[in-house]
Amino acid sequence: MNESAISILTHGCRANQYESDAMRHRLTQRASVMAPDMRIHILNGCTVTNLADRKARQAARRIRREDPNAFIILIGCTADAVIQGLARFDEADLIAGGGWKPHIEDVVAAALAGRRGVMPAPPEGNLAAECSEGPEDRIRAFLKVQDGCSLQCSYCRPTQVRGPSRSKPLSAVLVEAERLIALGFPEIVLTGINLAQYTSGRDRLADLAREILRNRGLRRLRLASINPSGLTDDLLEVFSDDARACRHFHVPLQSGDNAILEAMGRTYTAAEYVDALARVRERLPNATFGADLMVGFPGETREAFERTVALAEQIRFANTHVFRFSPRPGTTAADLPGRIPAQEKRSRAERLDEICRSIRREHLDNRMGTTQDVLVEACRNERWCGYTRDYFYVSFDSGSAIPLGVERAVQITDVDEDHLRGEDVERSGPC
Repeated sequence: MNESAISILTHGCRANQYESDAMRHRLTQRASVMAPDMRIHILNGCTVTNLADRKARQAARRIRREDPNAFIILIGCTADAVIQGLARFDEADLIAGGGWKPHIEDVVAAALAGRRGVMPAPPEGNLAAECSEGPEDRIRAFLKVQDGCSLQCSYCRPTQVRGPSRSKPLSAVLVEAERLIALGFPEIVLTGINLAQYTSGRDRLADLAREILRNRGLRRLRLASINPSGLTDDLLEVFSDDARACRHFHVPLQSGDNAILEAMGRTYTAAEYVDALARVRERLPNATFGADLMVGFPGETREAFERTVALAEQIRFANTHVFRFSPRPGTTAADLPGRIPAQEKRSRAERLDEICRSIRREHLDNRMGTTQDVLVEACRNERWCGYTRDYFYVSFDSGSAIPLGVERAVQITDVDEDHLRGEDVERSGPC
């Protein structure tokens, strides 16, 4: 692939990031499809919120300003939303649905042949055909094992554009995991649109995790986002038996109010959510949790919002993503009555985010004086940096050069805003 001729810009979730890595790999293997005198920009878009759509359009406009002769391809969830009539995107020269990602070389070939507008329907999907050799600039590799979702959350556009749940065969996942490990990636992050729905024959997510961990060359296995139903006893047993399975779970909550959860189409009550996390803590006492929290859903009263605040304070999330409800045309929630004024949504989001930041600071302070294993990812500003197993970012001094991708024992000495600072237990000094 001619680096000066093609670029891939990614917005959105870890699944999108994986798919961009996979597209980059396919184009590298098929460099002959590229013309040296044509610059192509591939936008892998996200349509989960209005903001996500806007970011993709802004990126396209920036590219057009900086490179008027560039050819812009929009692909992925945003493209599917356009094709389904749910969104507009006038800034792209060619629009291809997400099903074209495993055939990105054909999309590029179509662009080179002069095609404009919308690509036809993609070939029938086959997750086993998707394969990534990891990112170019990270030591953590995403491995997408599942796509789509069979739930019907009333606010969710990704469910509309990605379709029902489907899973990559266990055998294909294991081959890809072995390749990533052999390429030197010490950490694999399993990702999907709804990991809890992973199924391959009689195998479930716990079986998949157990099989990947049989490879002793892997240093860490991490889950991306997982719904409460995925926190099964079998999965917790796997994480209890092997310390390489990172005990940080990002479990979307959205709301702490049962009426709002029901209107959202979520499949649990607030009490069931709390019970699921309590089972994790009982089995894995040192586990930490992250969550997505939505404010301003239609019909969210002040009392309903306060229940979300109370639940966040009860659970003590280590990290959160607080966001405001964004009506997505075509979803059930877009037509619900009881819209919350924009200023009120902003006020609620700011208050909840402030509370969650305070709780996170407590987590950071509680690690003062402890020794944490840090997987070294980079050296920035003369300090080494990386993440702990429970997903806290650490920067630290060391007296010697450290190969990227190794774990280092770090004594935590300070908290700097949103992350930890420390010293290599062997010896301190700049990198």
